[in-house]
Amino acid sequence: MPQVAAQTKIWMDGEFVDTNKASISVFDHGLLYGDGCFEGIRVYNGRILKLHSHIVRMFESAAALRLEPGYTIDEIKEAIRETVAINDRHDGYIRVVFTRGKGSLGLNPFLCPKPSVFIIAEKIKLYTDEMYEEGMSIVVAKRPRLPIECLDPQIKSLNYLNNILAKIEAIDAGVLEALMLNIDGEVAECTGDNIFIIKDGKISTPYTEAGILKGITRQFVINTIAPTLGYTVEERSISLDEVKDADEIFLTGTAAEIIGVSHIGQGAIGSGKVGSITKLLIQEFRQRVSTHAPED
Repeated sequence: MPQVAAQTKIWMDGEFVDTNKASISVFDHGLLYGDGCFEGIRVYNGRILKLHSHIVRMFESAAALRLEPGYTIDEIKEAIRETVAINDRHDGYIRVVFTRGKGSLGLNPFLCPKPSVFIIAEKIKLYTDEMYEEGMSIVVAKRPRLPIECLDPQIKSLNYLNNILAKIEAIDAGVLEALMLNIDGEVAECTGDNIFIIKDGKISTPYTEAGILKGITRQFVINTIAPTLGYTVEERSISLDEVKDADEIFLTGTAAEIIGVSHIGQGAIGSGKVGSITKLLIQEFRQRVSTHAPED
């Protein structure tokens, strides 16, 4: 008799259910209006990278939405650990979601009496091994990043249409990522990753005022990975011309980790390969997360 693969167990509102039984109401405002927030978190060798930082940020997003999940930070962290354990997920990706919950067809969020919370522990692979070795190509999106005044990117909301439409531009151009500028023409971030440039041995990344998510992996690079190798990272306004003239470019994100950029459109960055400093950063990142990923 052939063995049937065990189904992934989803933590939903305090209990585990099989994937094929995990469901959200069609009246949930997370589905109807993108009213909710989420976090993506990595597991390395059984350790959950920056678990505390991710969940604190998630609760900050929920507070900005005035969404009360019904659980404490510690309870969500414990539920994540249980989800990783029950799925025997030593390496992989965790998605934690707070939705506004079931309500009416109107926008009023306060007519939704109970939020929904669920946790998924699965595998993820955004980019090919070859891209990590040789570098990936990106394009510059024509669509600008939403201004902070319209939707603060520090709220990691369920509404990612601004990013998705830019992602479509990338896919239409035959690549997997697009660089987004803000409405002032400054470099902001990619559709799902933060961006760093290296020029003459100096590392820079857009400041949060450019309208970017303050990524957890971004901060890990700024606070730990780069300093360990003797580099400091400057957070500042960056122009598109500076990006195109960079010696090296790399992207960071929970799912992407650290990946070098070889081309923007038809233009090569530096040698058109992953740069030497980027390689060192990738090596240091991988060594740290594989041996003892920090959970703070």
